[in-house]
Amino acid sequence: MTGLDGRVAIVTAAGSGIGRAAALRLARGGAAVACVDVKPEAAGETCRGIAEEGGKALAVPCDVQEEAQVAAMVERVLEAWGRIDILVNGVGGGQRAASILDISEEAWGRMLRFNLTTTFLCCKAVLPAMLRQGYGRIINVASIAGRSMSTFQGAHYTAAKAGILGLTRHLARDVAGRGITVNAVAPGPIATERILSSFTPEERERVLGRSPMGRLGTPEEVAAAVAFLASAEASFVSGATLDVNGTMLMM
Repeated sequence: MTGLDGRVAIVTAAGSGIGRAAALRLARGGAAVACVDVKPEAAGETCRGIAEEGGKALAVPCDVQEEAQVAAMVERVLEAWGRIDILVNGVGGGQRAASILDISEEAWGRMLRFNLTTTFLCCKAVLPAMLRQGYGRIINVASIAGRSMSTFQGAHYTAAKAGILGLTRHLARDVAGRGITVNAVAPGPIATERILSSFTPEERERVLGRSPMGRLGTPEEVAAAVAFLASAEASFVSGATLDVNGTMLMM
């Protein structure tokens, strides 16, 4: 992968799952990676993994649901490395499927804040630096649920992930011609620790039965898609959603 050497990347939710895999993949490509996570020990563990492979990393504890913390996180990265070239918005997650009649307004708001508002806040915070540089790559981690729906998650999760796709397209058009691209990846069921621990054996079999490839995806496979969108090779790709679902949904 070209175009990553010497770049500076921020990866949120870098302490586990897709975020950790993306941070490691970008570092292997030559990027310096700010590993952002609400859990300091998890961010530090990812940084140690990068350092063991000879890469450059910085652990930045941050709750990206809080705008002031996001601003401080971005400032810390700029102080450390002077620029921000890549943002991977990896924060997100859902709850068990529920009828919309059982979703409270409070639960609705929490879900949108955790999945959609966090993406908005981080995009807004890094854009001034990217615009000054005339260069940037933003990759938002959405979900197959945002492309269709999820039988395992509630309507509020589907709405939040669909919102990420809309935000991605709108922001891509806003910054078109400024050297900045904005794209999304939409993973299907991925074998992260969180997902594997949340499935009952029966649910796992049901998911595998719906997968034409007969398996779950891996965090590393999603990270490969992220790395492509973060690279110089994707300079004419913007406003796009790259599906990583093993043909479970084709659009």
